[in-house]
Amino acid sequence: MGLCNKSWLVLTGGQHLKQFPREAMNILIVFAIPCYMAGLARSAPLPEKRTLVEEPEFQEIVQRSRGLTQKILLSIPDTHKSCIHTGTLKLNSSENANLVIMASNIGIPSAPVLKAVSENFTLETCLTQMSEGLQLYRALLSSVSPRLENRDTVTELMADIRDLSIQISKLLKMVQIEVVVQPSPTPIALRLPGEYEVQVAAHLTLVHLQAFGQDMVRCLRSLSQSSEEETES
Repeated sequence: MGLCNKSWLVLTGGQHLKQFPREAMNILIVFAIPCYMAGLARSAPLPEKRTLVEEPEFQEIVQRSRGLTQKILLSIPDTHKSCIHTGTLKLNSSENANLVIMASNIGIPSAPVLKAVSENFTLETCLTQMSEGLQLYRALLSSVSPRLENRDTVTELMADIRDLSIQISKLLKMVQIEVVVQPSPTPIALRLPGEYEVQVAAHLTLVHLQAFGQDMVRCLRSLSQSSEEETES
């Protein structure tokens, strides 16, 4: 006897046998198969993919970038000491928050905000913000350095920022974003009528660069796959 020529017996909710005609069973099967296949699709594990961040080349550049960022952070206090002679301008002072209006009057732009990579802050966005921030601080230092008495430490700091920018541009290239690091930054037109404004501009640039560098350390650390524990000062 062929199954197609017979009615099917199925259990009802009360565990009683009930006879269904062949046409009704065909309809049930049509609906049951897609549901079964969907269940299999949901339960099947997705193939693991090696992410870009885990690539050895990416990690090598991340580690170089971390080293350069630390170098910049360590050089900022000496640069500040050699360039800023106004006694009221301290690198790590709560009074720096009171200079917001003066920064606006001078024309100092705000740097991009950095956050660790997440669903709402992509790798591309993070690296782009790093690149733009570094370009901004190179330009600010380039604008104010000609007015400073001792510019040697500023020149060295700008070179380190350029080197870090090149590393970040390499990471951006790996995520299909092209960024050209100019040999010499385009200066920003700052309103610096007197020596005090020059001092404030240089001071705030270093203060903001320090905060930006600390954010970069945290972001780069979140991208690092290194197993070594590093203590941030």
